[in-house]
Amino acid sequence: MYSIIDIESNGAGYRKECIIDIAIYRYDGQKITDQFISLVNPESDITPFVQKLTNITPKMVKTAPKFHEIAKRVIEITQNTTLVGHNIDFDYRMLRQSFKQLGYDFKINTLDTIPLAKKLIPDEVSYSLGKLVKSLGIPLTNHHRADGDARATLELFKLLISKDTENEIIQKQHDETNAENYINKIKQLTQDLPNEKGFVYFQNEGGKIIFSDHVQDINKFSKKVFNSKSKKWEAVQKAVEQINFELTGTDIIAKLILNSKNVRKKESLPFGLYFRNNKYFVEKNNLNKTEKPILKFRSFTQGSKAVQFIGKINEYNDVNVLRNKLDFRKKSELWLGTGRKLGEKLFLIIENGKVLSYGFYDLFTQIQTFSKLSKLKIDLLFQSADLNNELQLALLRGDFETLPLPK
Repeated sequence: MYSIIDIESNGAGYRKECIIDIAIYRYDGQKITDQFISLVNPESDITPFVQKLTNITPKMVKTAPKFHEIAKRVIEITQNTTLVGHNIDFDYRMLRQSFKQLGYDFKINTLDTIPLAKKLIPDEVSYSLGKLVKSLGIPLTNHHRADGDARATLELFKLLISKDTENEIIQKQHDETNAENYINKIKQLTQDLPNEKGFVYFQNEGGKIIFSDHVQDINKFSKKVFNSKSKKWEAVQKAVEQINFELTGTDIIAKLILNSKNVRKKESLPFGLYFRNNKYFVEKNNLNKTEKPILKFRSFTQGSKAVQFIGKINEYNDVNVLRNKLDFRKKSELWLGTGRKLGEKLFLIIENGKVLSYGFYDLFTQIQTFSKLSKLKIDLLFQSADLNNELQLALLRGDFETLPLPK
């Protein structure tokens, strides 16, 4: 049994897309036994490019069902089938993303008609769906709409089945795509990891964490681990059976999480910001034993960017103004900044220059009282020097809105 699928998305950024159009044909190898076609309300904007490409407008999807309203039907029609699509990785990812938002882990065997067509119909000029089916004489109506593309994919798949007389090539492709081998293990473990900053946790079959770290790109780092030939990663590569993550957004959030867990991870900050002869400059801290740096940096580049930023603000020509701006030792304030994801805010509770706790709240949440903050806050077990330095950098950039502590 097969379920032939096509999905159109709203054109948002990679891994942020939402389904706006879906078509699925359940096919038993001879006839269509079930079908499901629907527009979907993405609950977000549709890019002008996608509107022009698909002719699907925001007005058309306004009254369409939301994904959670069609999710059960999608599961029913695809159950006990192999999911078939032209560039199936996209359609399958869209389904996994959508189901994941509902707290459901959607898994199914897949088959892609692009590599199958290349094997069974070689020497075609193009293997894009539109050009390929036109070359083969397969009708395609409503191109770039889910129903039209899914129907054309089904007709293409029928042709591929007829050309695979011994049923060897399709079966081999299916087995290779869904086999339990190292390549597919890497693909399955990394395919839904975000390209964002955060803590990554490699776990074994029993769920025990065998490696964790804060990385700048969770997806890229994880793939790098699997592709490494270094002996350092051999044990991890063999033992890992699941990868979990915790998004942090900014470096400050990473340091707050570490401080709240009492993880004392010292960071190297070898460069410093100095002021001499009416000029700000960056140099290695070990070159200046007597003068304390105004700020510390992980790299010369980070320091240079800070100097460029300072140069744009006339007030900072007076170094004392800058020092006062960065000095929060006696302050008692509520700081509000960017959270880990879109629509979320970070808050810090600071009393007498000490960060007591932090937390996150939705943009639409009202937090005028301290009792509301108390329900969301996470207490800090200690406050590292690198956190203080990171907070000063954030103050310099204006990353936080500072308010009096609510009562």
